[in-house]
Amino acid sequence: MAETTTEARGMRGVWHVRMGAGAAWRKTVWGEFLSEYLGTFVLIMFGDGVVAMAVAALNQSGRAATNHTIFLATGDWLLITWGWCVAVVLGIYVAGGISGAHINPAVTISLAAKRGFPWTKVPHYITAQVAGAFTAAALVYLNYKDAINSYNKVTHAVKGEPSSTASFSIFATFPAPYFHNWVGPFIDELIGTALLVGIVLAVIDQLNLPPKGNLAPWIIGIIVAGIGMSYGANSGYAINPARDFGPRLFAYFAGWDGVALPGNYSNMSNYWWIPIVAPIVGGLIGALVYDFFINHVLRARGEPPTADVETRGEVVEEL
Repeated sequence: MAETTTEARGMRGVWHVRMGAGAAWRKTVWGEFLSEYLGTFVLIMFGDGVVAMAVAALNQSGRAATNHTIFLATGDWLLITWGWCVAVVLGIYVAGGISGAHINPAVTISLAAKRGFPWTKVPHYITAQVAGAFTAAALVYLNYKDAINSYNKVTHAVKGEPSSTASFSIFATFPAPYFHNWVGPFIDELIGTALLVGIVLAVIDQLNLPPKGNLAPWIIGIIVAGIGMSYGANSGYAINPARDFGPRLFAYFAGWDGVALPGNYSNMSNYWWIPIVAPIVGGLIGALVYDFFINHVLRARGEPPTADVETRGEVVEEL
């Protein structure tokens, strides 16, 4: 019995030193990469999950007016926008304490360009973000596969053909049918991501009016909901290259073929690059605009950093 107990403790000790909290590598940048992976994983689990509910699960489970209709009212769109709000909030709370919870390559690149984030970490952060999004999309598909297949059947959609765009949209974005070239969707994604990054920089700017009491994740979630409500219909408001490309890549392997990659739809072809390039450009523009109009003014005035709240034991005191 004693030998068994010692062996168990020994195994736990080996795990603690090699993979657990005692592992030296967890103090390195690899801990940040794991944080970005899991934060983005949570983002997509709730984000793609709510789209799966709206597109396939509600109507196929008998909880909608018919078994083949979606977006009969604005309430369906609000379900998605608020679902993505919650997804962002939870993803930031999960990863924020370690990596800052970028969970978005456009944010990572903008912070590297304008806030001194190390460029050497950028490729690794983006890889972790895409990997988290890919694996989360796979789990969402596993959970909703039967509902998706049922929806495709009742709507006579052929997986991989433009007729399956609706079910594909559970995972990634597509342009509205009134667009016939890349310009409109590109502008839409650029605007949405510029708003996202610019306002995120305002939220985290200690010289401005940053939210206190650890409320920043909720404010950022509301930003994403607002962008979806105000700018979501044109291109599905990807505003995050990892959020689109990771699930898009999974959808390709799951059978959506050309609809996923290269992104061929009835009104446009080779769409896949737009939700990658446009958000990156938009993020950089948003950062430049915020700095020019606000941050540089605050710095010129010599504004002191805003005092935040400090947690002491079980009470929160204003400094």
